[in-house]
Amino acid sequence: MFNLFVQDSGQQVLSYYKSRLKKIDDLEKQLKPLSDNELQSITKSLQDKLLEGQSQDSIIDEAFALVREATVRVLGIRHYDVQLIGGFVLNKGQIAEMKTGEGKTIVAILATFVNALYKKGVHVVTVNDYLARRDAEYVGKVHRFLGLSVGLIQENMTSDERKANYACDVVYVTNNELGFDYLRDNMAFTKEEMVQRPFFIVSLMRLIQFLLMKHAHH
Repeated sequence: MFNLFVQDSGQQVLSYYKSRLKKIDDLEKQLKPLSDNELQSITKSLQDKLLEGQSQDSIIDEAFALVREATVRVLGIRHYDVQLIGGFVLNKGQIAEMKTGEGKTIVAILATFVNALYKKGVHVVTVNDYLARRDAEYVGKVHRFLGLSVGLIQENMTSDERKANYACDVVYVTNNELGFDYLRDNMAFTKEEMVQRPFFIVSLMRLIQFLLMKHAHH
């Protein structure tokens, strides 16, 4: 009975996501003929809807379709359906297990973009400076193409540089730098000395992968 229940629940979830994928495919066909400028203007439209109080669920299909088309134009990569599902899962604050090479980096673009539309900042946490810099430079092109600002926190940055980068819509940062900046901000005497803005959305995909790897080694 338990196995049947789990199987039925899994099928219901997959059926739900398949219906969302159909909507994204239909929207993708509408977006493809648009110019870059027309495509980029949709970001502002989606942002306005969220800031006016519309639910995220009402715009997420269009947002994912927009990111998929932008990623094709900027990086030459088109999200697979399973990667779109990973974006939905991540956006719900749940964990999607993906093996090396299955595209975690471009999956993260989806949920990151949607939540960055609130203009309160999204932190994408990685495990080392190289990955943070690579992702900010590479997949950050998609966010910039769609009109979002992209920040990067690195080990040797000054406080002013950190503050400027934390103020961006999307911030790529390592778990170490994020943690130590948080601690330093809590010991600051004035608000002017603080470098981080209030937390809104933190994407822990790479951090979770790192912690699971450490646990497996022990």
